[in-house]
Amino acid sequence: MKNILVLGAGAMGAAFTVPCIDNKHKVTLCEPYNHSLVKKILSKKKYHPSLKLNLPKNLIIKNYSKELFKKKWDLLVIAVSSIGIASVGAKLLEVKNKSPILILTKGLHYEKKGQQILTMSEQLKKVIKKGNISVLKGPCLARELAKKIKTSVVIANKNIKIAKSIGKLISTNFYKMEYSTDVKGVEVCSAIKNIYSMIIGSGEGLNTSSSLFRKSITEMIYLTKFFKGKEETVYGLAGLGDLYVSALGGRNSKIGEYLGKGFTYNKAKKKFMPNDTIEGAQLASIIAPYILKKIDTKKIPLMVSLIESIIKNKKLEISL
Repeated sequence: MKNILVLGAGAMGAAFTVPCIDNKHKVTLCEPYNHSLVKKILSKKKYHPSLKLNLPKNLIIKNYSKELFKKKWDLLVIAVSSIGIASVGAKLLEVKNKSPILILTKGLHYEKKGQQILTMSEQLKKVIKKGNISVLKGPCLARELAKKIKTSVVIANKNIKIAKSIGKLISTNFYKMEYSTDVKGVEVCSAIKNIYSMIIGSGEGLNTSSSLFRKSITEMIYLTKFFKGKEETVYGLAGLGDLYVSALGGRNSKIGEYLGKGFTYNKAKKKFMPNDTIEGAQLASIIAPYILKKIDTKKIPLMVSLIESIIKNKKLEISL
């Protein structure tokens, strides 16, 4: 039995505890920010409002406190939103032992000062400086994982032995692991697929969407290689696999459908999805200054069209 701490009690963080507990580990789910969520979960017999099911009975659920980091953890898992990575990193400075860290969070960060794009692990390393950091990405819907529906993901670390040691802790007969040393490629793919799932969702029919899917892959290859990732990663779980899941029916593709019908992003969001977080739109706004200035936009016309429709709040125009 190992001691695992999961930081972030949202849908993915909570779902991740299921295979860990299935492997007989002692798991603590900690929420650093949304204390009302913890109160809500505990008041309803550990019923999670987003997952719409009860979490394991022996799962320990707590709000964040400094006392948590005085304990010895065999694995620290980060499942907060992308905007919370830096502040979580500050909290991790309080950890006494050198616990391996696994990041579930997907996203990219634009650093204005250095005018560069940082992945989640790179942003975390800026704060904690040293640390054994791995990332886990891939086509994983939180609700399906929590229901123990067969899921495959990829763990990336430049040291493949470390990635495999983490995989051994968390893999089950329904939660399968693949491994990669291409940390940069895995993180870039897992982030930008949210933008491309919006584009694919905008297709007026399956014929159009399939063409957009193919062109999205071409652009993902270009961008992944631009950021020093490997082309082969785009064809793996973090790229093509995750894009398929998102394009098939996630929130990003859903709002993409409204964009394809002629709505501006702001109008579609307000009218049809006012309470939903649209990761692709958030990412488009974050990386826009870099993408539009530092990259050959002729190589990525789909992304440029989507970014401009978001930041200028104009109708999406895509040429096939």
